[in-house]
Amino acid sequence: MIILGIETSCDETAICLIEAKDNSVKILGNQLYSQVALHAQYGGVFPMMAKREHGKNLTPLLEKCLEEAGMAESRILNIELDKKLNSKFKILNSILIREEGLFEPLLELAQKIEKPKIDAIAVTNGPGLEPALWVGVSFAKALSTLWNIPVIPTNHMEGHVVVAALEPSQKLKVESRKLEYKIKTINYPAIALLISGGHTQLVLIKDNLNYEIVGNTKDDAIGEAFDKVARILGLPYPGGPQISKLAEKERQEFPNKIPPFPLPRPMIHSHDLNFSFSGIKTAVLYTVQKITKMTDTIKQEIAKEFEDAVVEVIVKKTKEAVEQYGAQTIIMGGGVSANKKIRNDFTKLAEDLNIEFLVPEISASTDNAFMIALAGYINIKAGKKPESEFRAKGNLSL
Repeated sequence: MIILGIETSCDETAICLIEAKDNSVKILGNQLYSQVALHAQYGGVFPMMAKREHGKNLTPLLEKCLEEAGMAESRILNIELDKKLNSKFKILNSILIREEGLFEPLLELAQKIEKPKIDAIAVTNGPGLEPALWVGVSFAKALSTLWNIPVIPTNHMEGHVVVAALEPSQKLKVESRKLEYKIKTINYPAIALLISGGHTQLVLIKDNLNYEIVGNTKDDAIGEAFDKVARILGLPYPGGPQISKLAEKERQEFPNKIPPFPLPRPMIHSHDLNFSFSGIKTAVLYTVQKITKMTDTIKQEIAKEFEDAVVEVIVKKTKEAVEQYGAQTIIMGGGVSANKKIRNDFTKLAEDLNIEFLVPEISASTDNAFMIALAGYINIKAGKKPESEFRAKGNLSL
């Protein structure tokens, strides 16, 4: 089965083609355009700018992805086929009428290449920035109309969960220039920690695709807190990697230093599985306001203490969730899962608890279409039916 994945939930425009069979997945083509540089000048993501950039980049990325997969065959002149194609253009225009920059390029592509042999389209329909989501949803519906391919609306956070269960198949890598993976069997129940710019959630996974959110943030998500603290320290956007870089430098240079600017561990003793990161952000702000002269050394010290504090909280809460629900596996996903300290501390936690820890490769941690195509395939295997009348939902839950 060949599945096309489409991801436009925030500021990454991504297209991926996978070939999946049983528990084996091969990447046929994978294209991504990051808008980070565009939004960096504003210190955060502007939804309408993200929407416009998605519309500009989706069709070129699709064409590159098809070329990479060897599926961009030039169209052969066929009068009857052209008549059928022309009859669809009005429908396509009505689907894409609100999506700037999509109709004309897609029209040109349809006239240039043959219908590719794709069995299904998986598209992110939430959660995320709703204007950005709508571009991907409309694009998927247009492709479905154009090529008569069924569409599976896919939860973005589910993509972050399922991609953690992949392991590279070294033997198959040698035989093929395309990346191949095996889908690992997950021991349930599992606890998933989803950490990103918009989410901090603990999810109980009772069985395959059976989710229950058991812990959530009361205010800022962890990635949002990293970015806000970075802004307070005068660091560039996106702030998470900048904070982590300074924190790691401080650990290596002064491994035994007592933190000169101690910060609270929010909700660490709350006796529930919820989170709050707004208070620690404010604590950093008050700390900085009391400093008469900010230096690189002080920034480094604050960055380390901030990272230590939030990691201590998420580790403790996850441990409590594992013990409360008798979990046999910890799964971690979302862009913040690329953080080195978080990965190291959770690896140790899983070893201490004697359970498995699943986390995606660094390249698959941030938003991408590979995870969406994979989630679409797993849902199809589980019996989920294609849909034609669905919407983008910015607050879609697992």
